This record gives sequence, structure tokens and C-alpha cells, in this order.
Amino acid sequence: MTSRLIRASLIAGAVLAATPAMAQTKWNLPAAYPADNPHSENLVAFAKDVEAATSGKLQITVHPGASLFKAPDIKRAVVTGQAQMGEVLLSIHENEDPLFGIDVVPFLATSFPDAMKLYQASKPAIVKKLDAQGLKLLFVVPWAPQGVYVNKPLASIEDMKGLKWRAYNVGTARIGELVGAQSVTIQAAELPQALATGVVNSFMSSGGTGYDSKAWESLKYFYDVQAWIPKDYTFVNKAAFEALDKPTQEAILKAAATAETRGWKAWQDKSTWYIDQLKVKGMTVEPPSPALKAGFQKIGEQLTADWLKKAGADGQAVVDAYRKM
Repeated sequence: MTSRLIRASLIAGAVLAATPAMAQTKWNLPAAYPADNPHSENLVAFAKDVEAATSGKLQITVHPGASLFKAPDIKRAVVTGQAQMGEVLLSIHENEDPLFGIDVVPFLATSFPDAMKLYQASKPAIVKKLDAQGLKLLFVVPWAPQGVYVNKPLASIEDMKGLKWRAYNVGTARIGELVGAQSVTIQAAELPQALATGVVNSFMSSGGTGYDSKAWESLKYFYDVQAWIPKDYTFVNKAAFEALDKPTQEAILKAAATAETRGWKAWQDKSTWYIDQLKVKGMTVEPPSPALKAGFQKIGEQLTADWLKKAGADGQAVVDAYRKM
């Protein structure tokens, strides 16, 4: 009896030894912003949620700070399968499709509740466009409202003439053109060096980007214009997603829904904190003067007309749906 038990144990052990370890899939998720930015922190939390839900079967490595691909290259990298997932500020691809710039139409949605409504109104059309490119949208997270960083006081739009203006999408480049500034295309990861070397001396962005780039070391003023609330889109290569088993797909989608909720809350909570930090670091933070505000609103009307002309019926349908919400 004892020898039989020993033989049975040896056979069982051999079978277990011959059984391959659980297949583990490793994915890369390139991102454009520093590791301590709320977007990057949210991506890391998302990756951990997926790993936990799949018992380590799917491991996602987040590459912050444009360390794997530069911001403009992330989307193409995911489309071509060089990376399985990615996060981008979708408006930097507005030249590719006007609808990708819907959330940077000036003064269309300037509060978080309105930004959520605009996201809901535009999501079906954007999902369809990304799907046609082989991408599956997972979740969307906003930035804080956009203001103007500058090296001198601004009483009106006319004071912006001649500034070296950082542009990062179609809208910001067009603003530079309309105010008579010299636009220079600079992505977020390159902004600190551009400020330090004087390549730019003004830009429009959120309190978060100003904090990340230590804007106070080069610039003195921040005008809280609240022009728009841009959003980062996180997506996955559709073929890579469909190659996963159903439980893993469901784990990703569940973690994505959690990440979207967590990300919106984080930015609402931190938007005021970032503005306070700019003040603590010595920047003068002010609302725009009536003249400056009126000038930006006039520019906003021009940019909105330009965008609607490019976006056509699809763009108008999204704006109409948003305004009915």
C-alpha cells in the first residue's frame, strides 16, 4: 500500500511538473506626462487593478513622461501594435480629424459638469472613429480648466502681440496667430526646457501642466481664463484586446470604468490645489480683466466658427446634442 501511494505521488508530481505555468501576458502603456501627474498615477492604479483582477495573468507597464514614445507618436504606436495601450491628449490629433478637437473649442465647456456632458455627447462619434483605426476606447479623464501663463502683465489681447507662444494643438496655434504671437509647437515633456531656455515665454494650459513644468521659475503671471477643459483618452489596440480571453477583457473594462470615475474626481479635487501651489511658488494668479476676457471670447467665437466649418454636419450634431443636455 505504501509503495502504491509513493508511486501515485511521484506520478502526480511529474504531471504537475510537466504542466506549463500560467501564461502571462505583458503589455506596454506609453503616456506623455510625469509620473507624479494625476493622469500617470491613475494609469498606474488602472494597471494594478487589471493585474489584481487577472491574478497576474495580464501585466501592464506604464511608461510616463513620454519615455517610450513622444506624445504625438503614442496613438500611431498603438495603432501599429508597437504598444498595446496608450494615453493621449486627443486634441493634438485635431488635424487628423476635427472631432478629436471637440473639447478644446473655446468656451464651449468650461466647467467639469459641462465637460462631462460634452464627453457624453461626443463619445459615440469618437468611439466610431477610433474603432475604424483599430482602437478601442477604454476611458477618458479631463485636465483642469485652461489659463494663460506669461512673463508680463496682460491688460488686453493686444498685450500678447510678439510673445513667444507655446502651441500644442490646432486651437493654441490659431490663438497665437490671431493675437500676433510667435507660435512654437512644444509638447508637455519638452516644456520645462523650452521655458528655461527662452524658446517660449507664454502658453495656455492647466494648473497641472504649470506645476509639472515649474512655470514659476521662468514666468510670473497666470490668468485663469478657463478657456476649455481638454481630456486624455486611453485606448487599446483592438486586435490585441480581442485576442484576450473573455474574463481578461471584462477585467480591463471594469478597471477602465473605475479609472474614469477616479480620474474625474482626482482632477476636480486637485484643480484648486494646483492654482494654490502656483501662488505659493510666487506666481501672480488673477482672473482676466474685462478687456482681456472680452478679447478671448472674441477669439473663441472665431475658433468655434473655424471648427464648425471643418467638422461639418458631424461636428454640428455633437454640439447640438451637447446643448440639449
